[in-house]
Amino acid sequence: MPQTQLGGFDCGDEDLNNFLLEDAKGFLEKRIATSYLLVDEDNIVAYFCLLNDKISRQDITNSQWKKIKGGYPESKRFGSYPAIKIGRFAVSSKYRGRNIGTDLMNLLKGMLNNNPNYSAFRYLTVDAYLSAIDFYQKNKFKILSEKILNDHTRLMFFDMLELE
Repeated sequence: MPQTQLGGFDCGDEDLNNFLLEDAKGFLEKRIATSYLLVDEDNIVAYFCLLNDKISRQDITNSQWKKIKGGYPESKRFGSYPAIKIGRFAVSSKYRGRNIGTDLMNLLKGMLNNNPNYSAFRYLTVDAYLSAIDFYQKNKFKILSEKILNDHTRLMFFDMLELE
């Protein structure tokens, strides 16, 4: 990504456009998040960025926490569990309606599931924009917290063991 021209990408959301243009390279240099681009010739079709995360007890409701910790034997229950966060996920407006978002999400899940070079983690998390909740639910993410974050996002997760 360091050599790629990022201008010209437009997904219809100013925050997502600006992240790619203004923040992605700095996040990579500071080791905060890594962005991945899907490119068609000179056009950025879509992008996503990944960073480390965790699902912790204090972030979710009691009922959701019981479901999460219930997947582990009593001796292996912790106060948090490792995750990788999808920090941003966007498809260019020019490429909408072609199932690219779902195809890219499946590619992302497969990439993380099949690559032993990533550190161990159990969950994918995302602070989903309220307008994108249906997309994530279609891709088998579940709402982790009913609490709306920053008035426009909701914490969601995908259990990577569902791929096995």
